[in-house]
Amino acid sequence: MPKIGILLTNTGTPDAPTPSAVRRYLREFLSDRRIVHLPRLVWLPILYGLILPFRSRRSAHLYQQIWTAEGSPMRVIMQKIQEKLGQKMEVEIGMNYGSPSIQQGLDRLRAKQVDQVIILPLFPQYSNTTTASTFDRVTHALQQWPALPALHFIRDYADHPSYIRALAQSVHDTTHLLISFHGIPERFVQAGDPYRMRCEQTAALLAEALALPKDKWTLCFQSQFGYDKWLQPSTQRLLAELPKRGIKQVEVICPGFSVDCLETLEEIALRGKKTFLQAGGESLRYLPALNDHPSHIDMLVQLIKNGEVFKEN
Repeated sequence: MPKIGILLTNTGTPDAPTPSAVRRYLREFLSDRRIVHLPRLVWLPILYGLILPFRSRRSAHLYQQIWTAEGSPMRVIMQKIQEKLGQKMEVEIGMNYGSPSIQQGLDRLRAKQVDQVIILPLFPQYSNTTTASTFDRVTHALQQWPALPALHFIRDYADHPSYIRALAQSVHDTTHLLISFHGIPERFVQAGDPYRMRCEQTAALLAEALALPKDKWTLCFQSQFGYDKWLQPSTQRLLAELPKRGIKQVEVICPGFSVDCLETLEEIALRGKKTFLQAGGESLRYLPALNDHPSHIDMLVQLIKNGEVFKEN
């Protein structure tokens, strides 16, 4: 039987909640041509002259709000997922940015002499800014392999029944559900990125699974950055407006994040809640990401075992 290795990928995290560590992370992240489409001659002076000197300190302060004794929540949870999946198969982690990198994850699989590799980006909704960035790094890393392994790349799972079921099981007694996804600039979608469509499919299927009327849930997009026009409606703007519409209690779920991170724990559970309460809301309950919950582990196992590499054997 061929030896199969699994590489789980995610966006990544700084090594520490310090300005210097965050600066290193942001430099790699914001240098990705999948993230910023400006010409390098225009973008790099802005990145090094304006963004990194000022945003690194501010972002480090935000990371400090969620950092745990074990370290970065994303890295800790990814390791827990790896451990639980590792009881069934060979699994390594690779981050698009930061450590462990995709190169390091693949090197570890190579050292285990795997014949076949399944790449599973933990981005449920495909986007060129996330999934394709993983693909770029995988193909670059594999250039160093003397013999390429059989490769299977799981593109996304936005409408997978097990994923929708796991999301639905995490929602209880909702009054008004905000289904919040990470935003991207609208021009990315206009250029052909299917991300918004995949988010809409996930949101509609989740609302259907929960039997929610249309007036009891709202699709929205968070984490806007820069001066581009981003996907709408804005989560932060909705949190400030909903109390004025008479919606005083909300639950927020972020199905685009498979693992809790800065954008969920700080932006939604802390800052978003503060915005909502200051606007006159009574309660905001953030529903955690699927993380290492058994339903998430079972879903990932099903995704992996349904891969074409397994079907062939």
